[in-house]
Amino acid sequence: MKPQSLFSFRYLASLLLLVSLFAASCSNDKGKVEGVNMLYGTDSKVWKTAKETDTAGDKVKQTDAQKQEELRIFANGTYNMTGASGAVSGKYTFDQAGKTITMTPDGATTSNTFAVETLTDDKLTLKSADGAALMLEAE
Repeated sequence: MKPQSLFSFRYLASLLLLVSLFAASCSNDKGKVEGVNMLYGTDSKVWKTAKETDTAGDKVKQTDAQKQEELRIFANGTYNMTGASGAVSGKYTFDQAGKTITMTPDGATTSNTFAVETLTDDKLTLKSADGAALMLEAE
């Protein structure tokens, strides 16, 4: 190979590497569901709403009270939700392979199952059966 061709090849290879690194760093976490310990950290973790969408996928405007709501998930399989409307406690089961979480409030006879679209150390996205989604961030 001529020195000029070798230089062009190296330049092109470096450019392709740079573009692939940039693309990887800009990718989103949607579809990434990590281990159950991402839900609760070492003992418990507080999640706050970052964004909410309705069944059509449109962003839902949140009130100040809704922005203050918290979901605390504990390692022992329980959760607490607190907000302006009060507090709800219950139990949850997480199916990593099925990418679902089922939450049953204390004293309730029915539970709610959500698809877990994203679960990383700092992001949790839950989607209801009707298509509404809740994007949470770790506090």
